[in-house]
Amino acid sequence: MQANDVHKDEQGGTSLSEVNGTIEVPQNAGFWKTFRAFMGPGVLIAVGYMDPGNWITSIAGGAQFKYKLLAVVLLSSLIAMMLQAMASKMGIVTGKDLAQLTREHTGKVGGFTLWIIAELAIMATDIAEIIGSGIAIQLLFGIPLIVGICITALDVLLLLLLMKLGFRKIEAIVATLVAVILVVFGYEVFLAKPDIGGILTGYIPTTSIVTNHGMLYLTLGIVGATVMPHDLYLGSSISQTRKVNRKNRAELKQAVKFATIDSNLQLFLAFIVNSLLLILGAALFYGTKSSIGRFAELFQSLNNPAIVGAIASPVLSMLFAIALLSSGQSSTITGTLAGQIVMEGFIRIKAPMWVQRLVTRLLSVTPVLIFAFIYHGNEAKIENLLTFSQVFLSIALPFAVIPLVIFTSSKKLMGEFANNMATKILSWIATIVLILLNIYLILQTIGIL
Repeated sequence: MQANDVHKDEQGGTSLSEVNGTIEVPQNAGFWKTFRAFMGPGVLIAVGYMDPGNWITSIAGGAQFKYKLLAVVLLSSLIAMMLQAMASKMGIVTGKDLAQLTREHTGKVGGFTLWIIAELAIMATDIAEIIGSGIAIQLLFGIPLIVGICITALDVLLLLLLMKLGFRKIEAIVATLVAVILVVFGYEVFLAKPDIGGILTGYIPTTSIVTNHGMLYLTLGIVGATVMPHDLYLGSSISQTRKVNRKNRAELKQAVKFATIDSNLQLFLAFIVNSLLLILGAALFYGTKSSIGRFAELFQSLNNPAIVGAIASPVLSMLFAIALLSSGQSSTITGTLAGQIVMEGFIRIKAPMWVQRLVTRLLSVTPVLIFAFIYHGNEAKIENLLTFSQVFLSIALPFAVIPLVIFTSSKKLMGEFANNMATKILSWIATIVLILLNIYLILQTIGIL
């Protein structure tokens, strides 16, 4: 049975219409040539899984429990791969993104409510990215944090320019920033000389992850911060940037196959980065009792021989700040795109693209700026926003994951590309586990547990 070729009504339109279907795919080409044409969206997705919001938790996990939480990083990454592959497949097969389909199945009031929730999730994600970029600018150039945050807010202008140059340019720039992060942490871990045997053992789950209260809390933080709601909306949209004839079963099958390979490959790189962060925390800070709960503290520790030993140097600190800036900037680019997708899909706003992106950016940056003005000079208070941002992400997650699993399991929507029974079972188990863990994290954060 061929998948339904969904009619795009006048209200819904196409997702990210200015780039939708703009990238040509070679016909009857070899594997590598075809793969190169489809490679790119995955790297935009991957940056959401290695954004500054994950850094402190991953490094703290290594510092407190050495390599034991690597198993959690692995499990979280496998869940992310499955959900993101489903989001890409849904966009390719139906020609609509997750926000558009959710809006169609909920009506006007439900759609508006879900838009508010999704916007809060994007704002929460952007908080970590904006603060991370602002702190990186402060550490690198000595610029006051509030000025760094304002500079970061202007990167929406960069996105507007890049979109004029073509979506491939955005993919290339983000890929370069991801490469910088990977190289920096790979180099720092190499210098730290971690225990390879301990690393391999760390990927094997142990019961202590659940029974040890402190370990469980960090486990919840790692899992809860891994699957990002905005990435599911983004993935379902940018998978449509490749030109595919949905009436041709062979083209659809090829597009789904290569989009899945791209997504899994790039998320594997995100898994490597998150593993490196935890390994770095274990190799440098385990047993030192150092305070590394903030980016500035991490920056200073990497230049302190009393904490990290002979490898301490200003270069190591600067590389960390460069990686932080790369992570923040790449994540804000994708976060702004996700904001546009959500706004268009849920409330079907009719406005020029630059207006939508500017509104999306202002919605995200305003809470951070207000907080920065109130607590000007108190970086610790500003960084505390990161903790609260995770609560919003936890609340929003079910409203993105549940519709995704329902839609991709629907024969009516997906035809022969609907999830098979094994995928249905695994996806629902993953969804329930994510929801329960996030509820637990919320209750702990507000002090009930």
